[in-house]
This record gives sequence, C-alpha cells and structure tokens, in this order.
Amino acid sequence: MDKVKVLVVDDSAFMRKLIKDMLSDDHRIDVIGTARDGRDALSKIKMLHPDVVTLDVEMPIMNGIEALKRIMKETPLPVIMVSSTTTEGAKNTLLAMAYGAFDFIPKPGGQISPDIYKIKDELIHKVLEAKQANMDQLSGLSQKESPVRLKPAKKREKTGEIPQEKKSIVLIGTSTGGPRALEKLLTSLPRDLKAPVLIVQHMPANFTKLLAERLDTLSSIRVKEAEQGEILQNGVAYIAPGGKHLLLKQIGNTIKTELSTSPPEKGHRPSVDLLFTSASRIKGYKKIAVVLTGMGSDGTEGLISLKRSNNLYAIAESEKTSIIYGMPKSAIKTGYVDIVLDIDQIADQIIKKVNEDDN
Repeated sequence: MDKVKVLVVDDSAFMRKLIKDMLSDDHRIDVIGTARDGRDALSKIKMLHPDVVTLDVEMPIMNGIEALKRIMKETPLPVIMVSSTTTEGAKNTLLAMAYGAFDFIPKPGGQISPDIYKIKDELIHKVLEAKQANMDQLSGLSQKESPVRLKPAKKREKTGEIPQEKKSIVLIGTSTGGPRALEKLLTSLPRDLKAPVLIVQHMPANFTKLLAERLDTLSSIRVKEAEQGEILQNGVAYIAPGGKHLLLKQIGNTIKTELSTSPPEKGHRPSVDLLFTSASRIKGYKKIAVVLTGMGSDGTEGLISLKRSNNLYAIAESEKTSIIYGMPKSAIKTGYVDIVLDIDQIADQIIKKVNEDDN
C-alpha cells in the first residue's frame, strides 16, 4: 500500500513540527512538506501533489477558509482543518465544512499547544481515512459561490407533545461528513413533522451547539442542542452535546432526554450505539433509524438492539453520496437496513414512514 502523502499547513513553526512529527510516527504516512500560510500552501500543493492537506484555520496573508476555497476550486483534495476550540474557531470550522473540508481536528489548548499530542491517534486516523474520501461529493460543494447564508431565527410556536395516536421517533447517527448530510436532510423536513428527531453527530463540545444553531436557522423544524430532562416534542431535532451521551428514558407515555458523561463507547461520546440502544427500550413507538456518512461502525450494535425490539425501519445513506461509507456500510452488513438511499432522498422516506398508519 502506498503511503498517504501529507502537506502540513500552519503559520506556527512549532505547530508545523508537532503535527509533522506526530504523523511521521505512522509508517503509512509520509509528510512530504509544510507550508506557513494559505498562499504558500497553494504553491506547495501544485509542486508536491499531496494526497491530504492539514490546514490551520487562522493564518496571516491567506487564512484557512480562503485557502480551502481555492484548493477545492483549483486542485480538489481532502483537507483536514486544524481549529482552535474557541467560539470563533468553531464557527470558522463549520464554515470550512460547508466549503468542502473533509473533517477537522480541534487544538486541545488553543492556537499553539503542546497538548496537541492528545489528539495524535485521531489525527492519524483521519488522515488515513481522508485518502478514501468521496471527492465527487466534497468537490461538488465548492461549486457554490458560498454556503447558505444564515438567516435570523424564526419565531415558532411551541410544539405539542407527541400525540398518543401517532407515535414515532426518528434516530440519526453520523460522523465524518455529517454536518453537510444533516443540512441536506433536516432542511427538507417539514415543520409539522409528526415525530421528534434525535441526532448523534461525532463532534466536540461547543461545536455541536453552534451546529444546532446553524441548522436551526436553515430548517423549518426546530433544531437545538439537547438538554437534560427535556420532554420530546414533534417537529424538534435534538443534537447530542459534544462530550455527552444522549439517551432516552420512558416514563409512562412520556419520553425524556438523559445526558450522560459515562465513558466513551468505542472511543465516541456521544455514541450512536448508546442512543439507539436506549431507544430500543422505548415501548409503543415506531423507530426510524438513519445511519449517515461516517468513519467506523458506530450505530451498528445499536441497530441490532433496535431490530430486536421490533417496529424498526432502518435507512442507510448510499455509498454514492457518503463522504465516508464506513458507518452505513457496517449497518448494511447486519442485514437489518430496510433501504439504502442517496442523502437527498432520505427526508422524503422519513416523512413517508412517519405518516404511515401502521403503528
């Protein structure tokens, strides 16, 4: 297997060396060069032809966002953003995802941090996966002049609790490529959707709140970061907070959210498996489970638990539209997925199943 050739871009010489040293520790990766800003990066890409670029968000001369737009337009390839965990850093990272970045890595301690070693394994894993990215989907994003502009949040009337005659729950799990997939899916759901939507997106704390706020401004349904002890309401999407598991608990005919800081499940907190498994214990509800783009197999074991609880309809995103086909592919291998669809077909199928009079 050929080594993955990587270009490391950061305005800090200290960070460039740290990232280069971490990646070079893996025999499958060859760091073929470094660049100090976006302009330097564009030149080095044309000269060195890397497979993957790690790109700092905040740099002088040409910042990471501007460099990313140029890369995706001129020489499309997988780009992993290296972001600070500040609110501004998180906003810029979500913007980068809209412009076609493959994924991101948060700097644990800010812009210049020796703690970057804490995310060494994750960075290596994402670089290796990036080479398998669906570039048709990533480069397609760059054809837009800009991502959808955020609109002021609409005032909405409070949505009622789930009517007893129509009880469905939509459960969504995703990882790499998820923000884009969720935008396509959630913006296609109607405000009067007769089910609540529970979402696990692998993402750190702070990022999930900003993701929920962004999706809320773009969608007809309400989108929010889940809180402890909320009673589920139809027409509301609840995103698991980064760093906390999102679980469901049934009390009579009411379903409430529970947030947990129990250990990560297979490296993930929040975990799709734990959300799905907790939902499998809910009685009297149809469960519509959706597994979208992402690395790994999170959601597979939870899907098996849901199937054993009966009244499950499972959807997996197709390889054609997945940025990374790992999670959907693993779910499909269980034999419990009812249908495989492109991302732009999934919302209609959810609406159809929610409205069916079979529960």
